[in-house]
Amino acid sequence: MRRNLTLAATLAAVALAGPALAQDAERFRLERTDDGYVRMDTKTGAMSICRERQGQLVCTLAADERTAYEDDVAVLRERLKTLEDRVAALETGGSKADIPSEEEFDETLGLMEKFMRRFMGIVKDFEKEEKAPDTGKPAPDRT
Repeated sequence: MRRNLTLAATLAAVALAGPALAQDAERFRLERTDDGYVRMDTKTGAMSICRERQGQLVCTLAADERTAYEDDVAVLRERLKTLEDRVAALETGGSKADIPSEEEFDETLGLMEKFMRRFMGIVKDFEKEEKAPDTGKPAPDRT
């Protein structure tokens, strides 16, 4: 009976804590077990095992979920470090490796010029074919 009153008081305190906690109260679902309670996070599906200790409900993640949680935290820490390093590099002017050298720029410009000259040559050939008189012979294949 005392356990039920303690649990009821805990749930009442959570319900009266305010709108922000009300959303969290709806987020978690408690189910009674022989040893205590199982709490499920309805958003993530994470399960916690809850036991009553000294009048308080104490929840711990299940063992396999704890490992998955720690793995997720490690991945997120690594991603955060990578992003922080990247932001720091951008704030200090970035790296010169991102900007092409003068030689690379000239080479690329040369390739584009070559492409444009060939393209314009093809356009001129098409214009000549359109202006040429019709001799009754099929136009030569140009591919």
